[in-house]
Amino acid sequence: MSLSMVRIGTGGWTYPPWRGTFYPPKLAQSKELAFASRQLGAIEINATFYSRQSPKSWAAWAAAAPDGFQFAIKASRYCVTRPKLADAGEGIGNFFAQGLSALGPKMGPILWMLAARRKFDRDDIAAFLALLPKQLDGMALRHAIEPRHDSFRDDRFFDLCRAHDVAVVFGDDDEFPCIDADTASFAYARLQRMREDVPTGYDDASLDAFAARAKRWQRAGRDSFFFMINGAKLRAPAAAIALAGRIPI
Repeated sequence: MSLSMVRIGTGGWTYPPWRGTFYPPKLAQSKELAFASRQLGAIEINATFYSRQSPKSWAAWAAAAPDGFQFAIKASRYCVTRPKLADAGEGIGNFFAQGLSALGPKMGPILWMLAARRKFDRDDIAAFLALLPKQLDGMALRHAIEPRHDSFRDDRFFDLCRAHDVAVVFGDDDEFPCIDADTASFAYARLQRMREDVPTGYDDASLDAFAARAKRWQRAGRDSFFFMINGAKLRAPAAAIALAGRIPI
């Protein structure tokens, strides 16, 4: 019986301080995604949060990455910053109409990142989750939601997510609460407390704890995604590679 997949990567791939540290010296910027996607198991796309991307971009990203790699996609801010999430239907439709399906099997979860000021409203969240499509052009979609207010630490929220197979993001973060709940057939973690004075971003004890969590999700038959996001971003590739080295393939 094969183990569930654990994909580990970074938030984005374009970061000038990685040139000459993670990326080889003199590597053309146009080749950075091809290089990064062969060192990492997944990358979270940040640009999609801020603006629509062209069909040409989606196709180019798919072509640059190898088979088995996946992109997580940060959903548009125009969907998640409106006063009522229940009113996001048109925005969600526009987001999925921009060409994501060009990624094919390299399309990973969609991340819906809520504003820190947004409090849990059971009816509004229920309506929003019901708007999230299950498929796109015949491909099954996975959704993850990142609440950043402690009011979401509520069994009613967890039950809604379970009903829609939506993963609640496990966030290792100094600023926002960590809401640790298994609610979906897969898991999604965003790790945001790297330190520049630690070559691997996180110390051994922290990496070991994250690896133990990944193995627990594996044993439960759940694919999982881990992204090194903020903190000392310079260390993100090394942190991702160090964590991957602790987990059996």
